[in-house]
Amino acid sequence: MDRLIDLLPELWAATAETLYVATLALVFGGLAGLILGLGLYAARPGSLFPNRPFYGGLNFVVNFFRPIPFVIFLAAVQPIARSLGIPGIGPEFAVFAISIASMFAISRIVEQNLLTVRPGVVEAARAAGASRSRILFRLIPRESLGPLVLGYTFIVVALVDMTAIAGAVAAGGLGEFAIVYGFKQFNPVVTWAAVLVIIVIVQVVQFLGNALARRILRR
Repeated sequence: MDRLIDLLPELWAATAETLYVATLALVFGGLAGLILGLGLYAARPGSLFPNRPFYGGLNFVVNFFRPIPFVIFLAAVQPIARSLGIPGIGPEFAVFAISIASMFAISRIVEQNLLTVRPGVVEAARAAGASRSRILFRLIPRESLGPLVLGYTFIVVALVDMTAIAGAVAAGGLGEFAIVYGFKQFNPVVTWAAVLVIIVIVQVVQFLGNALARRILRR
């Protein structure tokens, strides 16, 4: 316990690093995933802009990258990061790797949530003279906003988990803190302190996401 008290400054710094990485990864990966998800939804057969070859290609890319275990993905993208001038370790690398890995999962979640919009809503908008682009970029996201918030809440929780895994390659955050000061020094108290902080972050994110989704769905 005394060791944990001595490490409190490092614990708070690691917590801030985890939040920093998860936030930036959510911004970059979330935006890229939203674009991919809109593309999947719009190009699927029977949708607003049906294009079977485009949908098939995009669907294949998403299905190819999405199942790759993140710890393997980290090793695979290290050379790419270095070629772009990004260090192969540290928070910058974690943001890069998590953003790329998460955007494929996010795209699928976005597509599935957009599909919850009833076809009758789209048909009514078309009958009222709304363009397909207007329906895709304004009506569909607005109608599926509640499920999208829940989907992105799930993704934020997954991003926090990814930051912990990234600690295995010295990417900073609570994962590296638990490995360096807990696991390698045979100090389970320190390890569990990092685990409890991660649990608190996840619980807060889930609570806020659920509350926001409920508020949107009641409108």
